[in-house]
Amino acid sequence: MKTVKLGRRGPVVSRFGLGCMAMSGTYGPADHAESIATIRAALDAGVTLIDTGDFYGMGSNELLIGEALKGRDRDSFQVSVKFGAMRGPDASWNGYDARPAALKNFLAYTLTRLGLDHIDIYRPARLDPNVPIEETVGAIKDMIDAGYVRHVGLSEVGSETIRKAALEAPICDLQIEYSLMSRGIEDDILPICRVLGIGVTAYGVLSRGMLGGHWKAGMEKRKGDIRGRMPRYDAGNEEKNLTLVDALTKVAKDKGMTTAQAAFAWVAAQGDDIVPLIGSRTREQLADILGAGETTLSVADLDAIEAAVPRNSAAGARYNAPQMAMLDSEK
Repeated sequence: MKTVKLGRRGPVVSRFGLGCMAMSGTYGPADHAESIATIRAALDAGVTLIDTGDFYGMGSNELLIGEALKGRDRDSFQVSVKFGAMRGPDASWNGYDARPAALKNFLAYTLTRLGLDHIDIYRPARLDPNVPIEETVGAIKDMIDAGYVRHVGLSEVGSETIRKAALEAPICDLQIEYSLMSRGIEDDILPICRVLGIGVTAYGVLSRGMLGGHWKAGMEKRKGDIRGRMPRYDAGNEEKNLTLVDALTKVAKDKGMTTAQAAFAWVAAQGDDIVPLIGSRTREQLADILGAGETTLSVADLDAIEAAVPRNSAAGARYNAPQMAMLDSEK
């Protein structure tokens, strides 16, 4: 697989990364054995960047990844971890804590669950409104100096926060949603990242599966599936968005691609400084999306894809109102 440098000061990583959130209940129950097999299949295919959050499955996602990584050469992969989200025993969300002391506590548990001696990229999951970003980034830098972390990352923050953070320490990358249906970063966030030499790891490339080509209107959402709380899957919005997907599917077929491949290839074509994260839960899904890396899109192809899913054409916000209010990137 092709490799790229993640930001001006970051590590060299695979062109696509693997996001493991969906393997720990986000879209309903996942199969443990298949999840392990999928992570290992990704590594065998040349994927080196593995992304998680310490709050995914209340730590179970890190345990899963740790199991899948056993026996692998530590220099053959990079692990990116988000921290700071607070959870309750009922899986509720209780805000964020990015204080330096909390950060070091989270990191200690993460290293233990993963069975690693360092994390390649460590990042706050969201901006903690009660903690200046400089304090959080400074604490990560302390962990770099101590040998427990290699690079500082950010997640879902706006351009002003990016500027402040970059003054405190070199920032490897910004993790943020970016897809044909979510293009807000193109206004000022992506430009400032490029000025500062900060890479982007893009999640939500399939808009939680909407752009995968398999979702149908009225499909039942399994217990725990976050799409039940996402406006783009609400009745009315769902049907409108699937009309866009139908148009994308036609363009993809003309190019000999699947719908998911077209969506991923489009994001990858926006620049080598953008690394799309694959959120597959199965080897079959993974193999499909990896096929996007084998196709080069012409200017005409890109124009056709964007005509199928024009900017700002998606019905509904990418998160519900309470979660949108927590996003510094949306302010």
